[in-house]
Amino acid sequence: MDTRIEVSKTVDKALGVAPRSLEASGDWALVQRVQAGELQVFNWLIKKYRERLFSVAYNLVSNREDASEIIQDAFIKAFRSIGKFQGKSSFFTWLYKITLHTTYNTLRKNRFKRFFSLESMQEGAADAAVVHYMAEQQGAERSVLLRELQEKLNEALQKLSIKHRTVVVLFEIEGLSHSEIAHITGTSEGTVRSRLHYAKQELQTYLKHYLK
Repeated sequence: MDTRIEVSKTVDKALGVAPRSLEASGDWALVQRVQAGELQVFNWLIKKYRERLFSVAYNLVSNREDASEIIQDAFIKAFRSIGKFQGKSSFFTWLYKITLHTTYNTLRKNRFKRFFSLESMQEGAADAAVVHYMAEQQGAERSVLLRELQEKLNEALQKLSIKHRTVVVLFEIEGLSHSEIAHITGTSEGTVRSRLHYAKQELQTYLKHYLK
């Protein structure tokens, strides 16, 4: 199975997914049905968000099995707490928040090595200079460069705190807005922008040799 994580906003555009406001309204209707006793409806929400949440967990823990366990635990927690959800925020931000909390607990317990997929970075345009440079490479040369960049990028990301890596994953890979990330992480939009700026500067500085 391909380990590459696709950018949600690109996929949404390609598949014609409804705008967030309409999506939130539809989710709220499904949640209300679950709250009313139609428990099987929750399976629809699992199918809808499973891949997107797996993307977040996988990019934070770098292990498919662990990411799967995290998502399973997150959905169980969400199901048990579904009665408390009142629709004041969108369901997907509430679900992302539960997923991040579960992931953080796993990271604290196991101290996983940080990882970031260069393929994800290419599609998410985490660093336009890297994307442009990689696009110019061909064949074996590109393959060698890909491996080298992957190793260097992993080393760079290991120096970032989990809070900085989280905003990079949510913004660049998941395509969430600053306000959505702020709500999910419990911070301000200014803090989100600051963390993104810092993370990108660190990555760019570490990879400057490859961007010449």
